Amino acid sequence: MGAGTAVAVPPPPPNPSDSELGASKADAREKATKVGRLTNQVAQAEAQLTQLQAEVALKMEDANRALVDLQAAEDEAAKAKVDADAAKVAADTASSDVDLAREQLDQFAAGSYKQGSAVGSMSAYIGSKSPDDLLQRAQLLEAVGKSRLDALDAMEVARTDKANKDSAARKALDLANQKQVAAQAAKQAADAATADAQQARLDQAAATARLESQKSAAEAQLTAAQANASGLSNQRQRYLDWLAVKQAEEAAQTRPSGGGGGGGGGGVALPPASGGVRAVINRAMSQLGVPYAWGGGNAHGPTRGIRDGGVADAHGDYNKVGFDCSGLMIYAFAAVGKRLPHYSGYQANAGRRVPLSQKAPGDMLFWSTRGRIHHVALYIGNGQMIEAPYSGSRVRITSVRYGGIVGYATRLL
Repeated sequence: MGAGTAVAVPPPPPNPSDSELGASKADAREKATKVGRLTNQVAQAEAQLTQLQAEVALKMEDANRALVDLQAAEDEAAKAKVDADAAKVAADTASSDVDLAREQLDQFAAGSYKQGSAVGSMSAYIGSKSPDDLLQRAQLLEAVGKSRLDALDAMEVARTDKANKDSAARKALDLANQKQVAAQAAKQAADAATADAQQARLDQAAATARLESQKSAAEAQLTAAQANASGLSNQRQRYLDWLAVKQAEEAAQTRPSGGGGGGGGGGVALPPASGGVRAVINRAMSQLGVPYAWGGGNAHGPTRGIRDGGVADAHGDYNKVGFDCSGLMIYAFAAVGKRLPHYSGYQANAGRRVPLSQKAPGDMLFWSTRGRIHHVALYIGNGQMIEAPYSGSRVRITSVRYGGIVGYATRLL
């Protein structure tokens, strides 16, 4: 065909300036830093809230214990009062009985011995009819007197015993009352401590909620900033693709008849690819320079990394918004509606395997150690690939590394 049959290149798409691209990425990084800071603050606030909740539970248990102790003290005091009242009544009754017996004994003694006789009262003798009768009456008087004295002694012992029991009961009542007062004070102190702990928890919950709100607002700002940066990057990539087509068309128009086709221009020279493959590659390349974050990335873009308890934590990946290797693949293939698991080992089985020597743009490449896959990258052609390599790095384009690479590529398209 002659040169005049070349297809006209469409008008150029928007081409954002380097300063616009840089500003959008800087804004996204600033927002990501703010989100990271707020995320840490929320985590600390939540940890404090958990601790305060534990304190509330502990104080509530102390209050429960104080309530039980108070009830026991009140029961003990009530029983001690009943015992003390009963002991006092018994002691008072015993004392009255002894006083009455003593009065009767005094009357008996006065009637029996007012003449000074050691035998009995004169009235006892006047009624006697014989010496034997007199002797019997004298013995009776003596026995009655001794019996009354013995009874009086026994009653004195009983009164003393009841008085001792009354005193012990009063002491027990005093002690029980003291315990009741102490238990009441402990209950009041426990209730006050519980109220203080609950108020501290409420205050902390409010502070945590405020931080959560600030974090949500910052994340919304980050999403907008990332979308802006991604949109500008996509515009730049579309412009570069258009420029490459335009330069190729111009070269075809000026190429001498019969001349051989050349290899590619400078920078990243991408071979021709179908629309789906190109969309996947372009979507991955739109994230060049985004930080590596272990566990980061989904179908919508970069996300906050997660803790791994080791290397990723040492690089602060849990505070970064970005991609890990498999997260970048999830984002790239979402351009054509493909859903991938967030694990390179599973991604290796997500499509058809082809020999590594037959790899084509849009295929996934994998690396393993001792038979276990641990890394994935997207082949973009001309011996190059795009990847999120490791903690501390960023999404980049590099030459395919063959050390540790597995002997197949996985093709989804």
